[in-house]
Amino acid sequence: MTKKNIGLRFDQLKEKLSYIDEEEMHMVEEAYVYASKMHFGIKRMTGEDYIEHPLNVAYILSEMRVDYATICAALLHDVLEDCDVTYEELESSFGKEIVDLVDGVTKINKLNFEIGGNATIATQRKILVGLCNDVRVIIIKLADRLHNMRTLWVHNEKTQKEKAKETLDILVPIASRLGINKMKSELEDLSLRYYRPDIYFDIVQKLNQSKAERDSVVKKMLEDISCLLDENGIKHEIKGRAKSIYSIYKKLDKGKKFSDIFDLLALRVFVNTEEECYHALGVIHSKYKPMPRRFKDYIAMPKTNMYQSLHTTVFGLDEYLFEIQIRTYEMDEVAERGIASHWSYKEHGSTIAIQNEMEQKLQFFRSIIELNNEEENDEEFVKSVTEDVLNNTIYVFTPKGDVIELPKGATPIDFAYRVHSGVGDKMVGAIVNNNIVPLDYELKNNDIIKINTNKNSFGPSREWIQMAKTTGAKNKIKSFYRKIEKEEYLKKGEELLNKELRKRKIVFNEFLTFENMNKIVQELKYMNFDEVYINIGNNKLPIGSVINIVTGENDTKEDIILKRTQNKEVVAPIIKTDIIVEGIDDIKVNIASCCKPIPGDRIIGYITKGNGISVHRLACPNVKDLEERTIAVKWNKTIEKRYPTNLIIKTLKNDNLLLDIISKTSNHNLTIQSIYNYNSQENNTYDITVLVDNKENLKKFMIEIASISSVTLCERHIK
Repeated sequence: MTKKNIGLRFDQLKEKLSYIDEEEMHMVEEAYVYASKMHFGIKRMTGEDYIEHPLNVAYILSEMRVDYATICAALLHDVLEDCDVTYEELESSFGKEIVDLVDGVTKINKLNFEIGGNATIATQRKILVGLCNDVRVIIIKLADRLHNMRTLWVHNEKTQKEKAKETLDILVPIASRLGINKMKSELEDLSLRYYRPDIYFDIVQKLNQSKAERDSVVKKMLEDISCLLDENGIKHEIKGRAKSIYSIYKKLDKGKKFSDIFDLLALRVFVNTEEECYHALGVIHSKYKPMPRRFKDYIAMPKTNMYQSLHTTVFGLDEYLFEIQIRTYEMDEVAERGIASHWSYKEHGSTIAIQNEMEQKLQFFRSIIELNNEEENDEEFVKSVTEDVLNNTIYVFTPKGDVIELPKGATPIDFAYRVHSGVGDKMVGAIVNNNIVPLDYELKNNDIIKINTNKNSFGPSREWIQMAKTTGAKNKIKSFYRKIEKEEYLKKGEELLNKELRKRKIVFNEFLTFENMNKIVQELKYMNFDEVYINIGNNKLPIGSVINIVTGENDTKEDIILKRTQNKEVVAPIIKTDIIVEGIDDIKVNIASCCKPIPGDRIIGYITKGNGISVHRLACPNVKDLEERTIAVKWNKTIEKRYPTNLIIKTLKNDNLLLDIISKTSNHNLTIQSIYNYNSQENNTYDITVLVDNKENLKKFMIEIASISSVTLCERHIK
């Protein structure tokens, strides 16, 4: 594991910063002296002087060869948060660029991430990205977390696990998207060390047991390949590459045995040019047989984070499998340092800046930060978060002098809900600086706001949602009306059940005994009987299925649904005008039954023999390797019909979630066309055909299904 760097000296940092000029070094020295003074006398939990922490953060960043402003901000990154210093005071000493970086780190350090489901985690990553106007802020935050992870041993087990999981879920994916593989790998290993120590040390023990044999084989293979490249006149360096503990854990977690992880034996070859990469690959393959389907060309097709390299796996000495990576030295810079490598690179012994404007770097960053592989919503979300939380913040006051932070453009509605939900719900007017103002009045810096309330007020107006600026205020208004609707549904559901019981001549009190109510709640898997009434009231739960649970006269709703939908023939809609075939107007077009594309999917046409054009999803494996008979097709812009597609949903064995799944279709304009239910000892599996109007609605439905605690898998199915 990595050494903790306790006792790091400033002269060691200066030595690492040999790539910056004398004037910049002078500013770094001033930042160090200032931070030392502000943190003087403060100790970390490790027992070291507090200045050791920012010094280590700066040292980590110096290994990435970041610019001097980032180093200065790293040394000062805790000053605004922990010391009695204002933004203006710090700006007068170090300038706006450096202090903006410090302020950015301070803001994201105030975020309190609570780890939830996958959707929550993805949202929190987006918030973190949205809060950073400058990519260097995130790089400083990553280095800050890395040093804290190196000293995590000082905390209790609960804190260790919380920080480790937060690091894995929130920060590691960002480091990965930025291409900072060296930092990403260490963060992963440290997180696993504290989050799953049993697994971590088991892998370490296994690696130690086989280390001597591995080292011997790798050394001999390295020498053989080096001689082979020399014989062919290829100048190179070659190194053995250690597989990270976390990457081994991920493969074990997918069911692989330790003995089956063939890329434990790995080499990395460095050459000068791209042409030499391919030459070296050919030379190696001429002697060592490559393993089928294990070759990847990331030079011709780089990853989104700009990573480039050739990957191959060969049968090496004594039939051991070796993973070999071949890349140029410049490619290695990008692979190890990611976006940080775009600040500068070595050429003829001098450091040359390749991007002068931070805006260019920021645009590059935005283009690769695809944190959840969604299309338009990510950018919109990042934009809204940036505007809502960070951009042009104002500070206003309560009549008692308490400071409230709000985004520019906020109204008295935002202020009221920031104070308390009860104040917002009962608000009837607002007074700003002793003047009555309308509720859509745009607040200014240093305004003093008094909110008039009336305890007899019904609540907020729905129109306030449009007047409010902050997401928090909008959500609280929506929540108020959801609660009102819930109460209305509850009352309506009780009335409908009572009416149906009278119709069937069933005595209400005899039907709703404690035993019967408990039986209904357990059968439907609700929390209480109020949920039964609510779901009857909003038409998600038929009254007959509730009564049948007690009387036993008919099948359960699940049985009825399955009988209606199982073995039902799925009828594809007529699609002649919905698919546009480039250059052809009148031709038969069919939706492929294997992948069932829907509007919004990327599609391709396959010219069949005698049956027109079959339209497949671009990702369909059945057309992946077919090029000669494919043709460009696209969806029409106006499509009113709905199309079938298949979902596989797996749930825990003891949970029959069919009712839950069915009830959620109404929220997304979906109709279930057929259901096949397969049971095993481990789980229930539903193969469901749904009719849906577009990919976006299907995606929202799948996210909602995946959020059900008992659901273990929800994905589209290609047959």
